[in-house]
Amino acid sequence: MIERHVTFQIIPGKEEAFEQLFRDEYRPAMAAAPGFIKAELLRAQDDPNQYQMVIRFATKEQAAGWRASTPHEMLRPKLKMLYEKSRLEVYEVVL
Repeated sequence: MIERHVTFQIIPGKEEAFEQLFRDEYRPAMAAAPGFIKAELLRAQDDPNQYQMVIRFATKEQAAGWRASTPHEMLRPKLKMLYEKSRLEVYEVVL
């Protein structure tokens, strides 16, 4: 199992739009992808503009398939309009 943690620094004032995009478009599109297990959105307690998207797929190939998919490519520009920077960390779930 693969878990991806994507940390976003959201543009001030765009927090609600970011949450709405994740809830209404991004997570539903991802949920239709092969191997999808779950996706959560976390907001840092000490920085209301920092979010972490936690995404889990059954295999790294299926996670890569989502990233290369048409729905992801279509949502990417909408997402990029809402954040200043992002950082990705990928984990293999061992237990």
